[in-house]
Amino acid sequence: MKVFTEFVGTFIFLFAISLAAVGGSPLAPLAIGGALMVMVYMGGHRSGAHYNPAVSFGLFLQKKIDSKDFVSYVVAQIVAGVLAFGLGAYITGKTVAIEPGAGYDAVKALLVEIIFTMALVLVVMNTAASKKTEGKGFYGLAIGFTIVVAAIAGGPVSGGAFNPAVGIGATVLHATQGGGSWSNIWIPIVGPLVGGAIASFFWKAQESALE
Repeated sequence: MKVFTEFVGTFIFLFAISLAAVGGSPLAPLAIGGALMVMVYMGGHRSGAHYNPAVSFGLFLQKKIDSKDFVSYVVAQIVAGVLAFGLGAYITGKTVAIEPGAGYDAVKALLVEIIFTMALVLVVMNTAASKKTEGKGFYGLAIGFTIVVAAIAGGPVSGGAFNPAVGIGATVLHATQGGGSWSNIWIPIVGPLVGGAIASFFWKAQESALE
């Protein structure tokens, strides 16, 4: 049930992204952050509500999940991502490009992906994995609004993945169905994983300072 929860939560969250990203609404970042928030409340008590390989990676590095759950979660998240963006493309007739914005190169996009994913994983670990905040009900709101901030501030620079499942799912459809390129797929994979790793060790230092 944990893996199924990760699959369903990731699918709905990324399906919302696939629609909001091509809809043209200025409220798209709020819709995306809101989708993550409600899915966190849906699955937080079941699977931990990662919905992001970078979050799972950060928690795995601190032994909050074991290797079996880590691999199962990541596979579920990526499969859900491809299916979510596939359904979004079928409904809208448009694919989502996760790539550096006009005027920004790969290095700048990578830095934005690292920093905002680091922020996301730090918020997840401090609100949902720390003994100091255990049982508090605000974690979904905090996590969702981290993505709102990231999407508004960093999206125009990097394409706004902050999640390898987003980068892979969107790029698979954009490259195979939308005439896009595979050349930037590494940015939303490497950046979030590096950001997640940095966050996990910073969180460990935070926790150790409280002991």
